Amino acid sequence: MGSLPSPHDPSNAFNPMDVAELSIESRLVMDFITQYYQTLETRPVQPRVKPGFLTGQLPEKAPFHAESMEEILSDVSEKIVPGLTHWQSPNFHAYFPASSSNAGLLGEMLCSGLSVIGFTWNSSPAATELENVVVDWLADMLNLPPSFRFSGGGGGGGVLQSNTCEAVLCTLAAARDKVLERIGDDKINKLVAYCSDQTHFTLHKGAKLIGIRRANIKSIGTRRENGFGLCPNDLRNAITGDLEAGLVPFYLCGTIGTTALGAVDPIKELGKVAREFDLWFHIDAAYGGSACICPEFRHYLDGVELVDSISMNAHKWLLSNLDCCFLWLQNPKCLIQCLAAEAEFLKGSGEMVDYKDWQISLSRRFRAIKMWMVFRRYGVSNLMEHIRSDVSMAARFEEMVSADDRFEIVFPRKFALVCFKLNTKGSVQHGEDDGEDGLDGDSVLTRELMGRVNSSGKAYLSGVEMGRIFFIRCVIGSSLTEERHVDNLWNLIQEKTQSIMPCRA
Repeated sequence: MGSLPSPHDPSNAFNPMDVAELSIESRLVMDFITQYYQTLETRPVQPRVKPGFLTGQLPEKAPFHAESMEEILSDVSEKIVPGLTHWQSPNFHAYFPASSSNAGLLGEMLCSGLSVIGFTWNSSPAATELENVVVDWLADMLNLPPSFRFSGGGGGGGVLQSNTCEAVLCTLAAARDKVLERIGDDKINKLVAYCSDQTHFTLHKGAKLIGIRRANIKSIGTRRENGFGLCPNDLRNAITGDLEAGLVPFYLCGTIGTTALGAVDPIKELGKVAREFDLWFHIDAAYGGSACICPEFRHYLDGVELVDSISMNAHKWLLSNLDCCFLWLQNPKCLIQCLAAEAEFLKGSGEMVDYKDWQISLSRRFRAIKMWMVFRRYGVSNLMEHIRSDVSMAARFEEMVSADDRFEIVFPRKFALVCFKLNTKGSVQHGEDDGEDGLDGDSVLTRELMGRVNSSGKAYLSGVEMGRIFFIRCVIGSSLTEERHVDNLWNLIQEKTQSIMPCRA
């Protein structure tokens, strides 16, 4: 950017990268962030604001003249922060975590500060090669087969993307092109993708984006007796029926740690079905995948050698800060052929990975340096300890819920997600009759309980409606959560339950 005269001092040229100013102002920002985290525990987890609260406080037009960093941070403190939902609060339990850490934050600073765009090896060799290294590091931590690693020698490898939505979309597109090359582009309306009724909506969104008919995105029902995992026999029956109808099955998505319940699909058994019918098999391990760096959870990956691709979000549980999604493939050539961007100015080395052909966009962030920072600063041992601590606190919370006969556990905990609801049987407020929206009486009271907990500002929980049942999801995952926060949450839930069911003390 060229130098522009400052409106305040015409004798000074405009320099947006004044390093002396950077040193001063970066300290101001870091001090602000530090103070934010020091006071985070005392803030209401959800904001107490109404729609339009912020737009009414801000000017209609951008400032013509420069403003000081002190003025800007003052407005952040007084106008922006009061309207935030505090995802890093130790009392945030509503969704799977967007985990943060000092190393993740400082890695983000390096990523933005160096500001390189490694779309080809030539455009920034170290960025590409560091990414090769960190995806292999995590593959090793997960004990993925050598066929998923650059170092494995079989042609496999991985890439860092923004999120699971991008990973699923890219693999769907690669699978589509692979099968259409065989049967012809005019048959696209016959392609069928499969998942369970617990699969994240990402699969449906991605499939529609690549041209799959809505009716050809098959969500197969799950059952409690199968742990709400996708039943291989049900999948085989669905595929057989579609083949008889003249359709072309091409893609299967399994999950390790579903959003609603934390359920896990049987990877090995599904993989055998996928191989039998030549389906691209992708595993969405966005949440549960991180836990598999711990040996005691690694059995959830049994059969991974049968899948074509697997993705997981490091920003959920591996302290990387948003955003960072790992995607590994046994045969990246299919992905590259689908997504390759060709132009003279984009030509790479021909010998090394050109990551522009592994993703949707051309530009890309230097996420690898952030993950490299996290892995080196904490080491595998501390990352495992972080996950085990969250799981331990979730197990403790589950025990407290189970010990209170006013509650029931809806689904046995697998990771750090506890699903529970009120159980009013035997009380005068019994839940036999249908309530609002066709929910049973217990579920109506459970929804009211969640609302009272959340409106207190002392914690934030989320809920799921399945049929006539509504239950509460409590996720333990914030980097700041300690046992005392879990105890405080349980005390708060008991207090609000007493206000709803006073005769069941």
